[in-house]
Amino acid sequence: MQMPKNILPLCSDMAVNFDPEMQFKLSYPESGRDNAKLQSQERGQWSSKVEFLLAVAGQIIGLGNVWRFPYLCYKNGGGVFFIPYVVFLIACGIPLFLLETSLGQYTSQGSITCWRKICPLFEGLGYGNQVVVLYSSIYYIIILAWAFFYLFSSFSAELPWASCSNQWNTETCVEFDRVYNLSNFSIPQNATSPVKEFWERRVLNITGNVNELGSVRWELALCLLLAWIICYFCVWKGVKSTGKVVYFTATFPYVMLVVLLVRGLTLPGAVNGIIFYLYPDPTRLADPQVWMDAGTQIFYSYALCIGCLTALGSYNKYNNNCYKDCVYLCLLNSGTSFVAGFAIFSVLGFMAYEQRTDISTVAESGPGLAFIAYPKAVAMMPVPQLWAVCFFLMIILLGLDSEFVGLESLMTAITDMYPSFFLLGHRRKLFLLLICAVSFFIGLVMVTEGGLYIFQLFDYYACSGMTLLLFAILQSVCVGWVYGSHRLYENIVDMIGYRPWTITQYCWKYITPAVCTATFIFSLVKFTPLKFNNTYDYPWWGYAIGWWFTLSSTLLVPLWMVYALLTSSGSLKQRLCVLCTPSSDLPLTIRQREML
Repeated sequence: MQMPKNILPLCSDMAVNFDPEMQFKLSYPESGRDNAKLQSQERGQWSSKVEFLLAVAGQIIGLGNVWRFPYLCYKNGGGVFFIPYVVFLIACGIPLFLLETSLGQYTSQGSITCWRKICPLFEGLGYGNQVVVLYSSIYYIIILAWAFFYLFSSFSAELPWASCSNQWNTETCVEFDRVYNLSNFSIPQNATSPVKEFWERRVLNITGNVNELGSVRWELALCLLLAWIICYFCVWKGVKSTGKVVYFTATFPYVMLVVLLVRGLTLPGAVNGIIFYLYPDPTRLADPQVWMDAGTQIFYSYALCIGCLTALGSYNKYNNNCYKDCVYLCLLNSGTSFVAGFAIFSVLGFMAYEQRTDISTVAESGPGLAFIAYPKAVAMMPVPQLWAVCFFLMIILLGLDSEFVGLESLMTAITDMYPSFFLLGHRRKLFLLLICAVSFFIGLVMVTEGGLYIFQLFDYYACSGMTLLLFAILQSVCVGWVYGSHRLYENIVDMIGYRPWTITQYCWKYITPAVCTATFIFSLVKFTPLKFNNTYDYPWWGYAIGWWFTLSSTLLVPLWMVYALLTSSGSLKQRLCVLCTPSSDLPLTIRQREML
């Protein structure tokens, strides 16, 4: 058994007596598969392979597939956007997806202790990505609260955002879909639509700036509480409950998506919407921002560098074919994004047709699509309540999956750090309840009248593309150059029983860190501070909070490295060698066992 070639020169002249082969001989009375089996029995496993696939699918297939990818596609050149998207998928998406999933499966550890096992110097990566998961869980669930509010509002004789006859509407409210046929009607210059007033005045009752948070919107607070209760009971028994829930939450959104797709394609104007969605504009490939958008979409939609894939993979059997799973899941994710674009833009094409306007005026991204553009289109359909219920059920289930799987990842990381403390199941349930309760009370700030300002600070800074890119670079360096890309590759060979595509290890070592570094530098150069609705500048303390969200996760990596070096003994070279040496209790591969 040899140590990774990359750190052998560092350890060759150490003063301490270190025999790695003897260390492995003394530490591995069982084979790697037997040792991994014992660990998995203590932690629990997925009851079946389907549970793992559905759990990962639920995590990676979320709201970004529905409201971000289609918008980016039309904005960045239509069909040609697939060129940079596929480049980033092959260079970064699939390699990092396989890296994280296989690492969890091989070590049978969550996203903190897995790095401790393979390279203690980079343990800070695990702490950093779990801080990102915690921030994301706190703010992401607010979207579910909004969606629940819309869902409950859909069960009415008339959709409340369909007309201007409600008490929250103003004098400037205009039902645009009804006045286009009136030649003598003049639209006021400051006119607003009923769907926009429902969003801003009924749901949010938004204030003028972040300094005016106002009072808590009690209806949203109850919806938020409902979302947290559902998430808690989806996760409270670990993979035993999570694995069962995903059978419904990961599959039913596809039923809703198919229903909405079929309905959308039968509407007048749908073809124009699809052409607008896919019409290629090759000149857009010369714009670096297009490539930047493709890269960030891959990181967001594939849940890379936040530790969730590692946690889910850690509950697999040792000989699970994680390589084939990764390829299939990546294709499923990208395929879902592509198909969702047809469902969304067919309906937007219908809305543009009804209003006799250009599709670019009705196409939006993010919350604007889910809570303004699409509800407006639904209100124009026959039996609008039915389609509104279908749409918001899909939004809720897509978001719910990502939320509670992220929560499961966080709990896995914590319980793997202190396995003896959480050996009793009730302690895990109580600790999970504490996390949910604290997160709920923090989230109440975002369901106040000025809560949307705080929500956007979380969204822009807490889980920023730069943070994920930096984590991706560090992960690639750790695996490619310290632990050894060839070693992880051999670990995968031992687990799945055959040699996967060999270029993967070169991606970990060269291609992925190079592409991520170039994208990271570009994102730094092009970075602009957040502006609310592209017009309102936050006060200095708002930006200070935002940068706290970013730095509180990214700085944990170098701070941990400094702490680990200071608390170790020996010379600097000896400390680095020890901190870059994998743990002795990792499973042995076939080749390593033959050497013994």
